[in-house]
Amino acid sequence: MISINEAIQLVKTTTQPLFKETVKSVEKSGSYYLSKDVFSPIHMPPFRQSAMDGYALNLNDNLSYTLIDEVKAGDAHQPVLKPGEAVRIFTGAPVPDTANAIMMQEKVKSSGDKIVIEHNISEEHNIRPLGEQVKEGGIALKKGTKLTPAAIGYLTSLGITAVSVYKKPSIALVTTGNELIKAGQPLSYGKIYESNSIMLQNALYNLKFYDITLHKIADDYEKTKSKLQSVLNQNDLVIVTGGISVGDYDFVGKSLLALNTEEIFYKVKQKPGKPLFFGKKEGTLIFALPGNPAAALSCFYTYVYISLQKMMNQEALELPRIKAKSLSNFKKKGDRPQFLKAIYNNGEVEILEGQNSSMLQTFALSNALVYIAEDIFKIDKGDITDVILLPV
Repeated sequence: MISINEAIQLVKTTTQPLFKETVKSVEKSGSYYLSKDVFSPIHMPPFRQSAMDGYALNLNDNLSYTLIDEVKAGDAHQPVLKPGEAVRIFTGAPVPDTANAIMMQEKVKSSGDKIVIEHNISEEHNIRPLGEQVKEGGIALKKGTKLTPAAIGYLTSLGITAVSVYKKPSIALVTTGNELIKAGQPLSYGKIYESNSIMLQNALYNLKFYDITLHKIADDYEKTKSKLQSVLNQNDLVIVTGGISVGDYDFVGKSLLALNTEEIFYKVKQKPGKPLFFGKKEGTLIFALPGNPAAALSCFYTYVYISLQKMMNQEALELPRIKAKSLSNFKKKGDRPQFLKAIYNNGEVEILEGQNSSMLQTFALSNALVYIAEDIFKIDKGDITDVILLPV
Protein backbone atom coordinates (compact mmCIF):
# COMPACT_ATOMS: atom_id res chain seq x y z
CA MET A 1 0.00 0.00 0.00
CA ILE A 2 1.40 3.37 -1.02
CA SER A 3 0.67 6.96 -0.01
CA ILE A 4 -1.55 9.36 -1.92
CA ASN A 5 1.42 11.50 -2.96
CA GLU A 6 3.31 8.45 -4.21
CA ALA A 7 0.26 7.32 -6.20
CA ILE A 8 -0.18 10.77 -7.74
CA GLN A 9 3.46 10.93 -8.77
CA LEU A 10 3.26 7.46 -10.35
CA VAL A 11 0.20 8.50 -12.35
CA LYS A 12 2.05 11.60 -13.55
CA THR A 13 5.23 9.78 -14.55
CA THR A 14 3.49 6.79 -16.12
CA THR A 15 1.02 8.76 -18.23
CA GLN A 16 2.40 10.20 -21.45
CA PRO A 17 0.85 12.74 -23.83
CA LEU A 18 -0.98 11.03 -26.68
CA PHE A 19 0.15 13.39 -29.46
CA LYS A 20 -2.23 11.67 -31.86
CA GLU A 21 -3.57 14.09 -34.45
CA THR A 22 -6.91 14.38 -36.17
CA VAL A 23 -8.70 16.99 -38.28
CA LYS A 24 -11.87 18.55 -36.89
CA SER A 25 -14.31 20.99 -38.38
CA VAL A 26 -13.90 24.28 -36.56
CA GLU A 27 -17.49 24.22 -35.34
CA LYS A 28 -16.90 20.83 -33.65
CA SER A 29 -13.41 21.53 -32.34
CA GLY A 30 -14.40 23.07 -29.00
CA SER A 31 -12.09 22.20 -26.07
CA TYR A 32 -9.55 20.49 -28.35
CA TYR A 33 -5.93 21.70 -28.56
CA LEU A 34 -4.29 22.70 -31.83
CA SER A 35 -1.63 20.26 -33.02
CA LYS A 36 -0.30 22.71 -35.64
CA ASP A 37 0.02 26.46 -35.98
CA VAL A 38 -2.93 27.98 -37.82
CA PHE A 39 -2.05 30.56 -40.49
CA SER A 40 -4.51 33.20 -41.55
CA PRO A 41 -5.68 33.00 -45.18
CA ILE A 42 -6.71 36.67 -45.11
CA HIS A 43 -5.99 39.99 -43.47
CA MET A 44 -8.26 40.60 -40.48
CA PRO A 45 -9.88 42.99 -40.84
CA PRO A 46 -9.74 42.43 -44.61
CA PHE A 47 -10.17 46.18 -45.27
CA ARG A 48 -9.80 49.45 -43.39
CA GLN A 49 -12.82 49.30 -41.12
CA SER A 50 -14.83 51.84 -39.19
CA ALA A 51 -14.62 51.36 -35.43
CA MET A 52 -17.88 53.23 -34.77
CA ASP A 53 -20.86 55.08 -36.16
CA GLY A 54 -19.88 58.54 -37.34
CA TYR A 55 -18.36 60.39 -40.27
CA ALA A 56 -15.33 59.43 -42.38
CA LEU A 57 -13.34 62.53 -43.25
CA ASN A 58 -10.71 63.64 -45.72
CA LEU A 59 -9.06 65.98 -43.24
CA ASN A 60 -8.62 69.65 -43.96
CA ASP A 61 -7.55 72.69 -41.94
CA ASN A 62 -10.93 73.63 -40.48
CA LEU A 63 -13.81 71.92 -38.65
CA SER A 64 -16.42 72.15 -41.42
CA TYR A 65 -16.99 69.37 -43.99
CA THR A 66 -19.31 68.71 -46.92
CA LEU A 67 -21.27 65.44 -46.72
CA ILE A 68 -21.22 63.63 -50.08
CA ASP A 69 -22.28 59.99 -49.46
CA GLU A 70 -22.98 57.17 -47.02
CA VAL A 71 -21.20 53.84 -46.41
CA LYS A 72 -22.78 51.14 -44.29
CA ALA A 73 -21.54 47.67 -43.26
CA GLY A 74 -21.45 45.35 -46.26
CA ASP A 75 -21.20 48.11 -48.88
CA ALA A 76 -18.62 47.58 -51.62
CA HIS A 77 -18.58 51.01 -53.27
CA GLN A 78 -15.68 53.40 -52.72
CA PRO A 79 -16.69 57.08 -52.58
CA VAL A 80 -13.82 59.40 -53.52
CA LEU A 81 -13.39 62.21 -51.01
CA LYS A 82 -11.58 65.46 -51.63
CA PRO A 83 -10.05 67.39 -48.71
CA GLY A 84 -12.89 68.87 -46.68
CA GLU A 85 -15.41 66.20 -47.70
CA ALA A 86 -17.02 63.49 -45.55
CA VAL A 87 -19.27 60.45 -45.79
CA ARG A 88 -21.69 59.08 -43.21
CA ILE A 89 -20.29 55.75 -42.00
CA PHE A 90 -21.32 52.96 -39.66
CA THR A 91 -19.52 50.47 -37.42
CA GLY A 92 -17.86 47.71 -39.42
CA ALA A 93 -18.20 49.47 -42.75
CA PRO A 94 -15.26 49.72 -45.17
CA VAL A 95 -13.49 53.07 -44.93
CA PRO A 96 -12.90 54.74 -48.31
CA ASP A 97 -9.25 54.90 -49.31
CA THR A 98 -9.49 58.68 -49.53
CA ALA A 99 -10.77 59.04 -45.95
CA ASN A 100 -8.12 59.31 -43.24
CA ALA A 101 -10.08 59.71 -39.98
CA ILE A 102 -13.49 59.07 -38.44
CA MET A 103 -15.26 61.33 -36.00
CA MET A 104 -17.90 59.68 -33.82
CA GLN A 105 -21.42 60.93 -34.46
CA GLU A 106 -21.85 62.29 -30.92
CA LYS A 107 -19.17 64.90 -31.64
CA VAL A 108 -20.62 66.14 -34.92
CA LYS A 109 -23.31 68.72 -35.68
CA SER A 110 -25.03 68.27 -39.05
CA SER A 111 -27.25 70.50 -41.14
CA GLY A 112 -28.22 69.34 -44.60
CA ASP A 113 -25.04 68.43 -46.45
CA LYS A 114 -22.82 70.29 -44.00
CA ILE A 115 -21.26 68.90 -40.81
CA VAL A 116 -19.13 70.55 -38.17
CA ILE A 117 -16.86 68.49 -35.92
CA GLU A 118 -16.09 69.54 -32.35
CA HIS A 119 -12.30 69.49 -32.68
CA ASN A 120 -9.47 68.44 -34.94
CA ILE A 121 -8.49 64.78 -34.87
CA SER A 122 -5.40 62.86 -35.91
CA GLU A 123 -5.05 60.72 -39.02
CA GLU A 124 -6.41 57.15 -38.81
CA HIS A 125 -8.46 58.06 -35.73
CA ASN A 126 -11.21 55.42 -35.16
CA ILE A 127 -10.09 53.40 -38.20
CA ARG A 128 -9.20 49.74 -37.76
CA PRO A 129 -6.24 49.22 -40.07
CA LEU A 130 -6.02 46.43 -42.62
CA GLY A 131 -4.76 43.29 -40.85
CA GLU A 132 -4.91 44.86 -37.37
CA GLN A 133 -5.63 41.47 -35.73
CA VAL A 134 -3.58 39.31 -38.08
CA LYS A 135 -1.90 39.68 -41.45
CA GLU A 136 -2.51 37.30 -44.33
CA GLY A 137 -0.06 34.40 -43.88
CA GLY A 138 0.57 35.29 -40.24
CA ILE A 139 0.04 32.92 -37.32
CA ALA A 140 -3.57 33.22 -36.22
CA LEU A 141 -3.26 30.75 -33.33
CA LYS A 142 -0.25 28.79 -32.15
CA LYS A 143 0.09 25.06 -31.74
CA GLY A 144 -1.15 23.96 -28.32
CA THR A 145 -3.85 26.64 -28.07
CA LYS A 146 -7.09 25.44 -26.50
CA LEU A 147 -10.04 26.03 -28.78
CA THR A 148 -12.42 28.04 -26.64
CA PRO A 149 -15.66 29.55 -27.99
CA ALA A 150 -13.75 32.80 -28.62
CA ALA A 151 -11.00 30.95 -30.50
CA ILE A 152 -13.59 29.16 -32.63
CA GLY A 153 -15.29 32.46 -33.38
CA TYR A 154 -11.95 34.01 -34.33
CA LEU A 155 -11.00 31.17 -36.69
CA THR A 156 -14.44 31.27 -38.28
CA SER A 157 -14.07 35.02 -38.85
CA LEU A 158 -10.95 34.20 -40.88
CA GLY A 159 -12.91 31.79 -43.08
CA ILE A 160 -11.17 28.73 -41.63
CA THR A 161 -13.41 25.64 -41.58
CA ALA A 162 -11.11 22.83 -40.35
CA VAL A 163 -8.09 22.54 -38.05
CA SER A 164 -5.58 19.91 -36.95
CA VAL A 165 -5.99 19.05 -33.28
CA TYR A 166 -4.67 16.56 -30.78
CA LYS A 167 -6.97 13.57 -30.58
CA LYS A 168 -8.59 12.96 -27.23
CA PRO A 169 -8.23 9.53 -25.64
CA SER A 170 -10.63 6.73 -26.42
CA ILE A 171 -12.03 5.54 -23.11
CA ALA A 172 -13.77 2.33 -22.06
CA LEU A 173 -15.89 2.36 -18.91
CA VAL A 174 -16.35 -1.15 -17.53
CA THR A 175 -18.65 -2.05 -14.64
CA THR A 176 -18.72 -5.41 -12.89
CA GLY A 177 -21.23 -7.11 -10.62
CA ASN A 178 -24.09 -9.61 -10.82
CA GLU A 179 -26.15 -7.36 -8.56
CA LEU A 180 -26.25 -4.50 -11.06
CA ILE A 181 -29.18 -3.80 -13.37
CA LYS A 182 -29.97 -0.92 -15.68
CA ALA A 183 -32.14 1.93 -14.42
CA GLY A 184 -35.70 1.63 -15.68
CA GLN A 185 -35.94 -2.13 -15.14
CA PRO A 186 -37.99 -3.62 -12.29
CA LEU A 187 -35.86 -3.79 -9.14
CA SER A 188 -35.97 -7.35 -7.85
CA TYR A 189 -34.72 -8.38 -4.43
CA GLY A 190 -30.91 -8.40 -4.15
CA LYS A 191 -30.38 -6.14 -7.15
CA ILE A 192 -29.32 -2.48 -7.30
CA TYR A 193 -29.37 0.02 -10.12
CA GLU A 194 -25.99 0.46 -11.77
CA SER A 195 -24.89 4.10 -11.56
CA ASN A 196 -21.10 4.16 -11.78
CA SER A 197 -20.87 4.02 -15.57
CA ILE A 198 -23.38 6.85 -16.10
CA MET A 199 -21.80 8.89 -13.30
CA LEU A 200 -18.27 8.54 -14.69
CA GLN A 201 -19.44 9.01 -18.27
CA ASN A 202 -20.95 12.34 -17.30
CA ALA A 203 -17.86 13.32 -15.31
CA LEU A 204 -15.91 12.72 -18.53
CA TYR A 205 -18.45 14.64 -20.60
CA ASN A 206 -18.11 17.52 -18.15
CA LEU A 207 -14.36 17.52 -18.89
CA LYS A 208 -15.09 17.46 -22.66
CA PHE A 209 -14.09 13.83 -23.26
CA TYR A 210 -16.65 12.16 -25.50
CA ASP A 211 -15.02 9.11 -27.10
CA ILE A 212 -16.45 6.70 -24.53
CA THR A 213 -17.87 3.18 -24.68
CA LEU A 214 -19.76 1.46 -21.85
CA HIS A 215 -19.33 -2.21 -20.95
CA LYS A 216 -20.86 -4.44 -18.27
CA ILE A 217 -19.35 -7.72 -17.06
CA ALA A 218 -20.93 -10.38 -14.91
CA ASP A 219 -18.93 -11.81 -12.00
CA ASP A 220 -17.29 -14.51 -14.10
CA TYR A 221 -13.54 -14.95 -14.49
CA GLU A 222 -13.44 -15.96 -18.16
CA LYS A 223 -15.92 -13.27 -19.21
CA THR A 224 -14.03 -10.66 -17.21
CA LYS A 225 -10.70 -11.64 -18.76
CA SER A 226 -12.14 -11.70 -22.27
CA LYS A 227 -13.80 -8.28 -21.97
CA LEU A 228 -10.75 -6.68 -20.41
CA GLN A 229 -8.51 -8.05 -23.14
CA SER A 230 -10.85 -6.57 -25.75
CA VAL A 231 -11.09 -3.08 -24.26
CA LEU A 232 -7.36 -2.93 -23.51
CA ASN A 233 -6.65 -3.63 -27.17
CA GLN A 234 -9.06 -0.97 -28.44
CA ASN A 235 -8.67 2.03 -26.15
CA ASP A 236 -6.18 4.53 -24.78
CA LEU A 237 -7.69 4.40 -21.29
CA VAL A 238 -9.76 1.78 -19.48
CA ILE A 239 -11.67 2.58 -16.29
CA VAL A 240 -13.13 -0.36 -14.37
CA THR A 241 -15.37 -0.05 -11.33
CA GLY A 242 -15.81 -2.93 -8.93
CA GLY A 243 -14.25 -6.38 -8.80
CA ILE A 244 -10.81 -5.13 -7.78
CA SER A 245 -10.89 -6.16 -4.11
CA VAL A 246 -10.02 -9.62 -2.79
CA GLY A 247 -13.42 -11.27 -2.53
CA ASP A 248 -14.22 -14.65 -4.03
CA TYR A 249 -16.07 -12.99 -6.90
CA ASP A 250 -13.66 -10.12 -7.55
CA PHE A 251 -12.09 -11.17 -10.84
CA VAL A 252 -10.63 -7.93 -12.20
CA GLY A 253 -7.25 -8.22 -10.50
CA LYS A 254 -6.88 -11.91 -11.41
CA SER A 255 -7.80 -11.16 -15.03
CA LEU A 256 -5.35 -8.27 -15.34
CA LEU A 257 -2.60 -10.49 -13.97
CA ALA A 258 -3.45 -13.21 -16.48
CA LEU A 259 -3.35 -10.65 -19.30
CA ASN A 260 0.18 -9.60 -18.30
CA THR A 261 -0.93 -6.10 -17.36
CA GLU A 262 1.85 -4.18 -15.63
CA GLU A 263 0.86 -3.17 -12.12
CA ILE A 264 2.04 0.35 -11.30
CA PHE A 265 0.38 0.32 -7.90
CA TYR A 266 -2.43 -1.44 -6.05
CA LYS A 267 -4.01 -0.09 -2.87
CA VAL A 268 -3.55 3.46 -1.64
CA LYS A 269 -3.54 4.56 1.98
CA GLN A 270 -6.67 6.69 1.79
CA LYS A 271 -10.36 6.76 2.63
CA PRO A 272 -12.43 6.23 0.61
CA GLY A 273 -10.84 4.29 -2.25
CA LYS A 274 -8.19 2.07 -0.70
CA PRO A 275 -8.55 -0.82 -3.23
CA LEU A 276 -7.40 1.25 -6.23
CA PHE A 277 -5.41 -0.32 -9.06
CA PHE A 278 -3.38 1.54 -11.68
CA GLY A 279 -1.50 -0.22 -14.45
CA LYS A 280 -0.75 -0.36 -18.14
CA LYS A 281 -0.62 -2.82 -20.96
CA GLU A 282 1.46 -1.65 -23.89
CA GLY A 283 0.06 1.79 -24.77
CA THR A 284 -3.15 1.53 -22.74
CA LEU A 285 -3.59 2.75 -19.17
CA ILE A 286 -6.05 1.14 -16.80
CA PHE A 287 -7.60 2.34 -13.56
CA ALA A 288 -9.61 -0.19 -11.57
CA LEU A 289 -11.67 1.88 -9.15
CA PRO A 290 -13.59 0.66 -6.11
CA GLY A 291 -17.20 -0.32 -6.77
CA ASN A 292 -18.68 1.97 -4.12
CA PRO A 293 -19.86 5.05 -6.05
CA ALA A 294 -18.51 7.81 -3.80
CA ALA A 295 -15.15 6.05 -3.58
CA ALA A 296 -15.04 5.61 -7.36
CA LEU A 297 -15.77 9.29 -7.98
CA SER A 298 -13.25 10.46 -5.38
CA CYS A 299 -10.57 8.31 -7.05
CA PHE A 300 -11.60 9.61 -10.46
CA TYR A 301 -11.05 13.23 -9.45
CA THR A 302 -7.83 12.48 -7.55
CA TYR A 303 -6.08 10.23 -10.08
CA VAL A 304 -7.91 9.67 -13.37
CA TYR A 305 -8.31 13.44 -13.83
CA ILE A 306 -4.53 13.85 -13.65
CA SER A 307 -3.97 11.12 -16.22
CA LEU A 308 -6.46 12.71 -18.63
CA GLN A 309 -4.78 16.10 -18.37
CA LYS A 310 -1.34 14.56 -18.92
CA MET A 311 -2.63 12.71 -22.00
CA MET A 312 -3.65 16.09 -23.40
CA ASN A 313 -0.20 17.51 -22.56
CA GLN A 314 -1.53 20.07 -20.10
CA GLU A 315 0.65 21.82 -17.54
CA ALA A 316 -1.98 22.06 -14.78
CA LEU A 317 -2.57 18.39 -14.00
CA GLU A 318 -4.35 18.44 -10.64
CA LEU A 319 -7.61 20.04 -9.60
CA PRO A 320 -7.19 23.38 -7.79
CA ARG A 321 -6.34 23.17 -4.10
CA ILE A 322 -7.05 26.03 -1.73
CA LYS A 323 -7.31 26.79 1.97
CA ALA A 324 -10.71 27.47 3.55
CA LYS A 325 -12.21 27.97 7.01
CA SER A 326 -14.24 25.02 8.20
CA LEU A 327 -17.85 25.58 9.21
CA SER A 328 -18.02 22.02 10.62
CA ASN A 329 -16.59 19.74 13.26
CA PHE A 330 -15.30 16.36 12.14
CA LYS A 331 -13.49 13.46 13.83
CA LYS A 332 -11.51 11.05 11.69
CA LYS A 333 -11.46 7.35 12.48
CA GLY A 334 -8.17 5.58 11.86
CA ASP A 335 -4.95 6.96 10.43
CA ARG A 336 -5.71 6.98 6.71
CA PRO A 337 -5.86 10.35 4.95
CA GLN A 338 -9.44 11.11 4.02
CA PHE A 339 -11.40 12.91 1.30
CA LEU A 340 -14.64 14.43 2.63
CA LYS A 341 -17.58 15.60 0.53
CA ALA A 342 -18.11 19.29 1.12
CA ILE A 343 -19.58 22.57 -0.07
CA TYR A 344 -17.16 25.46 -0.58
CA ASN A 345 -18.29 29.08 -0.74
CA ASN A 346 -16.37 32.31 -0.46
CA GLY A 347 -13.46 31.11 1.65
CA GLU A 348 -15.53 28.80 3.85
CA VAL A 349 -16.26 25.09 3.58
CA GLU A 350 -18.97 22.91 5.09
CA ILE A 351 -18.28 19.20 5.57
CA LEU A 352 -21.45 17.28 4.72
CA GLU A 353 -23.12 14.37 6.45
CA GLY A 354 -23.10 10.93 4.82
CA GLN A 355 -19.40 10.34 4.19
CA ASN A 356 -19.81 6.60 3.63
CA SER A 357 -18.10 5.46 0.43
CA SER A 358 -21.35 4.07 -0.94
CA MET A 359 -23.31 7.31 -0.52
CA LEU A 360 -23.84 9.63 -3.46
CA GLN A 361 -26.59 11.77 -1.94
CA THR A 362 -24.20 14.24 -0.33
CA PHE A 363 -21.74 13.98 -3.23
CA ALA A 364 -24.58 15.24 -5.41
CA LEU A 365 -24.55 18.45 -3.35
CA SER A 366 -20.76 18.82 -3.19
CA ASN A 367 -18.55 21.18 -5.14
CA ALA A 368 -15.39 20.31 -3.21
CA LEU A 369 -13.52 17.70 -1.22
CA VAL A 370 -11.93 18.47 2.11
CA TYR A 371 -8.59 16.65 2.47
CA ILE A 372 -7.53 15.48 5.94
CA ALA A 373 -3.89 14.45 6.08
CA GLU A 374 -2.64 11.36 7.85
CA ASP A 375 -1.47 13.24 10.94
CA ILE A 376 -4.72 15.19 11.43
CA PHE A 377 -7.46 13.45 13.39
CA LYS A 378 -10.10 16.12 13.80
CA ILE A 379 -11.32 19.39 12.38
CA ASP A 380 -12.95 22.04 14.55
CA LYS A 381 -15.12 24.90 13.40
CA GLY A 382 -12.86 27.76 12.36
CA ASP A 383 -9.90 25.54 11.46
CA ILE A 384 -8.19 26.22 8.15
CA THR A 385 -8.54 23.14 5.95
CA ASP A 386 -7.20 21.88 2.65
CA VAL A 387 -9.89 21.94 -0.04
CA ILE A 388 -9.94 20.41 -3.53
CA LEU A 389 -12.30 22.26 -5.88
CA LEU A 390 -14.29 19.95 -8.13
CA PRO A 391 -15.12 20.75 -11.76
CA VAL A 392 -18.42 22.55 -12.15
